[in-house]
Amino acid sequence: MMDARTDFVIAPSPPVSLAVAGSAQRFPVRRIYCVGRNYVAHVQEMGGDVERDPPIFFQKPTDAIVASGATVPYPSVTKNFHHEIELAIAIGKGGRNISEAEAMDHVWGYCVALDMTRRDIQGNGKPWEIGKSFDFSCPCGPISPVSKVGHITSGAIKLTVNGQVRQDSDLSLLIWTLPEIIARLSEYFDLQPGDIVLTGTPHGVGPVEAGDKLVGTVAGLAPLEVTIGPQLA
Repeated sequence: MMDARTDFVIAPSPPVSLAVAGSAQRFPVRRIYCVGRNYVAHVQEMGGDVERDPPIFFQKPTDAIVASGATVPYPSVTKNFHHEIELAIAIGKGGRNISEAEAMDHVWGYCVALDMTRRDIQGNGKPWEIGKSFDFSCPCGPISPVSKVGHITSGAIKLTVNGQVRQDSDLSLLIWTLPEIIARLSEYFDLQPGDIVLTGTPHGVGPVEAGDKLVGTVAGLAPLEVTIGPQLA
């Protein structure tokens, strides 16, 4: 591990962090994990079979994060850019092979997130990285600490586009619960403080265009607001 005296050949990228609701402090982000196919109605709208299969995990790059209030450029090489509203977990204590009974002890807080998706690329058999893990693909709202909001197991999750409701569901409808997600993910990865885990999107995903304003809410948390910008060349 490098120390503060390391002489880099190029300037290192600045650390990525998220705002903490009601505080001047920030939450440092290490990795971003995502869970796919975790609401029954969304599985159905995507043409899948409703089975309680093991959760699908994938990652986004840490610097894909976009803060609330910012503009998300419409990505290049797509004509079908989709929104997916999600509850995100902020990990405060690491571990491997974490039990479901102890999983929630590892949660520092929660925020509203968007898993932005190049749907036409994701759905045609190409690697998920270019459909899911591109620049600016992970807008996140301020993190609310568990010490302030408690643990979240139910409540409304909603996304509007230009004031019109697109996604509207309840967190109680998750196929895999938060303790199950953390426990299963920790079988594959050594979770560390600073990890963010997106927990899946409900039904109602759909396309956005340049100029659209997206507002995502989860009951009890600070909202997430972003605007879609012009398409990147």
